[in-house]
Formats: sequence, C-alpha cells, structure tokens
Amino acid sequence: MSAVAASPRVTIALIAYKAAETIREALDGALAQTVPCEILISDDASPDDTYAIAQAHVAGYAGPHSVTVRRNEVNQGVTGHVNTLLAMASGEIVVLMAGDDISKPTRVATLLDAFDADPGCFVMGSAVDEMGPQGEPLRAGVQGMPEVFDLHYFVRVGRLATLLGAAMAFRREVFTVFGPLRGRAEDNVLTLRGVLLGHGRRLPQALVHYRQLPDSLGNWLFARGEKGPDAMRRRYERTILMYRAIADDLDLALACLPDLAPDRVHEARLIAEMYRIEADAREAILDRPRLEWIGPIRRGLRHPGMRRKSLERAIKLLLPRRAFGLR
Repeated sequence: MSAVAASPRVTIALIAYKAAETIREALDGALAQTVPCEILISDDASPDDTYAIAQAHVAGYAGPHSVTVRRNEVNQGVTGHVNTLLAMASGEIVVLMAGDDISKPTRVATLLDAFDADPGCFVMGSAVDEMGPQGEPLRAGVQGMPEVFDLHYFVRVGRLATLLGAAMAFRREVFTVFGPLRGRAEDNVLTLRGVLLGHGRRLPQALVHYRQLPDSLGNWLFARGEKGPDAMRRRYERTILMYRAIADDLDLALACLPDLAPDRVHEARLIAEMYRIEADAREAILDRPRLEWIGPIRRGLRHPGMRRKSLERAIKLLLPRRAFGLR
C-alpha cells in the first residue's frame, strides 16, 4: 500500500463487519480525506466478502495516505475490535469510521482544526446526516449532544447516552492512559474517558452519512424494531450488562488518575453510580419482588441526575409490569 513521508497525525480506524454491500463507499470516504492519514481498515471476521472486497478496492492505491487492510481471525465484537486497532494506531488523533457509513471528505481536516483550537478537548463528535440502508436520505444534521460538555453535564442531566461512535474522534491518550475498553459500548466508554481527561465537543457540521440498518449494534442492543414484552426483556437484559460495564470502566479509569481534582473525582463517581442505579433498577423490575424495587428508586431519588426518572418509577411502583412493557 501507499506510505507517506512523515508519520501522519491522524489514524483512521475503519471497522467493518458484514459490510460487503457498503464497504466500497466507506473506503472511498476514508481515502477522500484531505489530510494525510494512517488508515487502518479492519474486518471483524465477517462471514461475507467484506475483507476480500476491501483488499481489492484499495489494491494499487498510491495516494497520500498510509493504508493497511487486515482482518481478525475470530469475531471480537465492536469494543474488542476497537481495542485491537487502537493498539496498532500511531496517530495522536484517532478518528473512528464504520464500514456501513460514509465520511465526508473534510471530516478529518475539520476535526483536526477543532482539536488544535481546543487543547482541553479529548473527545469530539459531530452532527450526522442519517440515511437508510440503500443510502436514501432520512434526517439531516442530527445533533445528539451539546456543543461542549464535561463531567458536570452528565451528572446534571442524568444522561446515559453519549457521542455516537460512528462520528467520534479522540486524542490517543483516551486509550493509552487507561488501557483497553471494557464492555460493549465503545462510544459511552470513550466519551466518558475523554471528559475525565478534559471535556468533549460536538461540532455542528454534519461530517458523516450515518446509515440506519435493522441489524446495527444499537438496534440489536435496544431491540429496536422488535415488539412485545420479550423484546423489552432482551433490551433490559442487554442494557443491564452494558451499564455495569460502563461503570466498571469509569471506576478503573479513575484509578489511573490519582491526582485528579477532588470535585472531578466526585462527579465521575456520581456518573458511575448513575449507571449502576439504572442497571439495578432494571434488574429489579425484570424479576424481583416489589419491595426490592425500592432500593434503586431511593438511591435514584438521592442522585442529582436520576431524581426525575426515579420519581417516575416510584409512581409506577404499584402498577403491573406491563406498565414497563414487560410481562
């Protein structure tokens, strides 16, 4: 593949799984970037021809980017796959791309300028233009997060959602300081690590065409598109595991920063507790007697970001489980 004279500042980590129908467009988006990059194209042991298509598509490439195509021997899942690529990355800024999305040509340059203008920002996303499976336009300029956010923001609003992984970039310290990501939710973990080191930003420009697919990780995790109490049970079971893994990662990240200011330690612990309260509440609602619902509700009422949701659950305490979409 092509090699650049100097080490690029940016590593593009393009992760793909079962993306045979979309990988060419994703690769074209990566190769069209106006800043020279290290591009790591990686297939997660797809059962289709994703890897072979990617190899053929970049064969003979002679442009400004350094390009590597690889594949995992066994499927690692999104977080494991990201960990593998971050261990290989040499750039000071890492830009995530997915094999079913399309990055606009100015994405890396825009992100790099924004990082240079804001040294305290460690994690950054952008708005996205949503598109359907065949590339048909859906919603334009979807935002998701405020333009600037920090630990206090998550405590104040009780927000469990974070930057979208497909539109995310971050300073490499988000990985090197804390080590491999834990759990399945790479976007939550990376965002929270970033605000632990500094703060985060969401650029107003839509820099990614984000494809909505029925079998995407988010749709699978939250059982979107599925109906009925069995789907809701699967959603609860999956999010319980996810939320606890996010809290565990944040606790371990805190242990890596022994000199962090006490107020930031306090806010980070409140965020970890927020995820655990939500996991415990969902677990209780799934299978526990009503009296065991009270503990997570009480903890939530004392938490500055969980009071409203916990109050709503307290009101539903005497209602049947079907009020929560369960049997």
